[in-house]
Amino acid sequence: MSTNFLGDYFASSILFWIPLLLYDVPMHSTSAALPTKRHYLALDGLRGVAAFLVVIFHMFEVYANDSVFQQKLNHGYLAVDFFFLLSGFVVAYAYDDRWDRMSLWDFFKRRLVRLQPMVAIGTVIGAIFFYLQAGSSFPLIAHTSVAKMLLVMLIGMTMIPVGPSMDIRGWGETYPLDGPAWSLFFEYVANILYALGIRRFNKTVLGILTLLSAALLVHLLVWGPRGDVIGGWSLTGAQLHIGFARLLYPFLAGILLMRLGLHLRIRGSFFVCSALLLTVLCWPRIGTPQTLWANGIYEAVTIIVIFPLIVLIGAGQEPAPGFTSKLCKFLGDISYPLYITHYPLIYTYWAWVRGKHIPAAQGALVGVCLFIAAVSIAYACLKLYDEPLRAWLGRRFLSKKSSTAQSQPTIQ
Repeated sequence: MSTNFLGDYFASSILFWIPLLLYDVPMHSTSAALPTKRHYLALDGLRGVAAFLVVIFHMFEVYANDSVFQQKLNHGYLAVDFFFLLSGFVVAYAYDDRWDRMSLWDFFKRRLVRLQPMVAIGTVIGAIFFYLQAGSSFPLIAHTSVAKMLLVMLIGMTMIPVGPSMDIRGWGETYPLDGPAWSLFFEYVANILYALGIRRFNKTVLGILTLLSAALLVHLLVWGPRGDVIGGWSLTGAQLHIGFARLLYPFLAGILLMRLGLHLRIRGSFFVCSALLLTVLCWPRIGTPQTLWANGIYEAVTIIVIFPLIVLIGAGQEPAPGFTSKLCKFLGDISYPLYITHYPLIYTYWAWVRGKHIPAAQGALVGVCLFIAAVSIAYACLKLYDEPLRAWLGRRFLSKKSSTAQSQPTIQ
């Protein structure tokens, strides 16, 4: 095993875990069960709408010939930025008023229980499909030993990103077995920043930081080299710049929106928000290769203005009991499993289409089957693995017996 390989592993390990090591965290603390809070069902449903669109976007991306100007479902990648906004809103809602009953380590345990099981299974699924993807699209697979692949799998299951010398696919991803996990890395970073400092900021400080992060995002989009926010999945300076620019404004804005308590009440809010979200995520590329700034302005307006507006509407009016509520619950429940498990199927589809030069008309039926398979795998993982495991972990690590009874917490 090369020195560069080990060096990248230790460097990435320090990058990810050092914030926790710098804090005096009681390793054996336990928290009393926290009272259940109601969910914003409309926002849960919107997260599911965005997750479904991400799958479809990645399927269309296979036929885009590596050009954003040929992508038919062009702005689907902005769903990640919408996820970051929802995350900031939900984390602040779930935990802002609980720090008098919860230690720092209790918070980290709750987030690990909520997020980590699906990270692990998504990485395992990626390993299962890995060697089926060998070919010209992924040149390193044929030269990757099983031992090295399994090592990368184990590292990926810890959520530690890998560096270039540990790339086993050829795309330079921090999680080469399950590419979308890069956004979960930034999700963890956001949670660490929230717990170590952001939760203490008043609205004024938070507002200033949100404005500064908006300026950072606009600078990247309008004056940057691409005119879009595509990126964030490699351990390079340029990619980390993109990743943090994508993370900071939406996450901070989500927290600020929750603390301001602003809502917009509109009848049929879920369907109104779904239509608005689908419109901005499916909008064609703006401008030309000579006017990249035009698309940058579009994405800046979408992330900074339209996404917060969608959240304000979604949080303002809960769906009526019945079909809409059940739909929102289903979409919310499956959104994270679908997002984190679908990409190994996309890798495989990509290798088949690109390797055999399959036209879109011929590959469409396989694409439909892939979509059904992705949803089925996600639902199976949710019901047979994620929910039972989180329930057990919650009982084992998050509950604390009181003198009268022991209650089971709801993991937000």
